Amino acid sequence: MTTRIDERRGVAILGSTGSIGTTALRVLARQHDRFHVAALTANHNVTLLTKQVEEFKPAFVGIVNNGTTPHGNWSCGPECLVEAAERDDVDIVLNAVVGAAGLDATLAALSMGKRVALANKETLVMGGALVTAACKSGGGEIVPVDSEHSAILQCLQGYRDVAVRRVILTASGGPFRQWTAEQLAGATLEDALRHPTWQMGRKITVDSATLANKALEVIEAHFLFGLSYDQIEVVVHPQSVVHSFVEFVDGSVLAQLGVPSMELPVLYALTHPDRVQDSGVPPFNPIAASPLTFEPVRREQFPAFALGVAAGRRGGAAPAVFNAANEAVVALFLQGRVRFGDIGAAIADALDELGGRAADTREAILAADAAARRFVHDRFAC
Repeated sequence: MTTRIDERRGVAILGSTGSIGTTALRVLARQHDRFHVAALTANHNVTLLTKQVEEFKPAFVGIVNNGTTPHGNWSCGPECLVEAAERDDVDIVLNAVVGAAGLDATLAALSMGKRVALANKETLVMGGALVTAACKSGGGEIVPVDSEHSAILQCLQGYRDVAVRRVILTASGGPFRQWTAEQLAGATLEDALRHPTWQMGRKITVDSATLANKALEVIEAHFLFGLSYDQIEVVVHPQSVVHSFVEFVDGSVLAQLGVPSMELPVLYALTHPDRVQDSGVPPFNPIAASPLTFEPVRREQFPAFALGVAAGRRGGAAPAVFNAANEAVVALFLQGRVRFGDIGAAIADALDELGGRAADTREAILAADAAARRFVHDRFAC
């Protein structure tokens, strides 16, 4: 292993041109004394990646889906994600890849004892047992980037040995929070992408509209914090100011509040357990944030949520099938090939057909993932 001269911690950002990746680079630009950008990878956005490389000058650059290497010294193809994660000059891997593609890089980084700042929730949904085993055997560390899981981690700081009764994740409710079943039947892509609180990528914005994203977060919380599904609840909180609650066995409840900005959870994932200045988040104004309201999840109107939680409880391949079927049908929805109501129906059918498979190895997980994608495409004859 090469000798490290730069005492700043090296960060690899996988998915640097997406919403989390660009947020992370804004954060890192203010933390130059503590971190340096060692590696950047992107899916296909060569133009933005080139600008990022010019500004941050990483030693490694990778492009996943460009077909050819745009620059002679760039790595090209899906393997660049693992290459970036395994580099000697990388201490922290911020995995902001969308979907199942992030699994191998997470496993590689954890096996080498690195910190994974995890925004790729699909990693834990697909292969939670494998990921936690790799973390334990390799001496790595998972620090969540999702605002809800970051909130739980912050509430638990200093209370790791205190028994938790339950955690409560908050959901904004998305753009369809108050829509009737009749209105949802006619929901368009434009409607689904009109999120009231967060600016995110298209896929995750649709997941927020169906509440599939919240089901993924329930499964993620199960593995991150070692909680049973009976200990994880969800409430709708339209203001997105309270990010999660933790209730302890004595009845005490801690909550983490803050303005709806991803810059704080990104920074905390890099600096945990320390807190540093220059988060980019404005001071909290409780008057401006008021009133804070909470509502139950309308499970009948948002079947993807209940299907995902049930898949987590079922275990085996069911979470991987849920995730892959959702990814596949959402991609079709984004292309205008299916209706909004087809999303939940396709996920349900895929789980009925494939959810009972075993998933005790990486190969079995990836096989279930591929089978679910084929099932969805065959279902719509695409």
